[in-house]
Amino acid sequence: MQRLSMLDSSDMSIEQAAACDAARSGPRGKVPAPMIAWLRNPELARRAQDLGALLRFDTSLTPKLTELAILVCARHWTSHHEWTAHKKLALRAGLDSAIIGAIADHRTPHFNDASEQSVYEISQELLSSGQLSPSNYDAGLQGLGERGLVELVSILGYYCLVSLTLNCFEIGLPGSWAAELTGDAPNLSKADL
Repeated sequence: MQRLSMLDSSDMSIEQAAACDAARSGPRGKVPAPMIAWLRNPELARRAQDLGALLRFDTSLTPKLTELAILVCARHWTSHHEWTAHKKLALRAGLDSAIIGAIADHRTPHFNDASEQSVYEISQELLSSGQLSPSNYDAGLQGLGERGLVELVSILGYYCLVSLTLNCFEIGLPGSWAAELTGDAPNLSKADL
């Protein structure tokens, strides 16, 4: 069950309300789920949602590549709400459902697209080790360019923040439980589901 709830608008400070208004008027058109927690520090909420909007909607990476990186990050942290939300967006962006299924199962997907494979391999390596091998670095530069590689690393870092926030405060649960990530929901009662 969610540990923090969205603040009631009548209980928000001017700064909290302004951060929510900025998110609603941006490309998302709504307050993103992690802001439920971030609003406890309105400046954090404002800056984090601004960074998230930039990384989701205004990079050189295609939506398919962005969503692929986000799914790898969501799976790494087993962030159910992040996975549920971005699985839909990844499918809408054209990412193959077999790739999504393999990521959910902790299997290496088969890629027909070199850019997708590079994004996957870079994301996996950075999230698992915190480092990037020379071969993946070179592949990232060749396929994404310097700007694209910097943006990919930034997307991964931002979505680590998102995933950890969602996980810590159990935001979106039980409604966004993704059974494909862990099977049944052992810590949730049937009444929660």
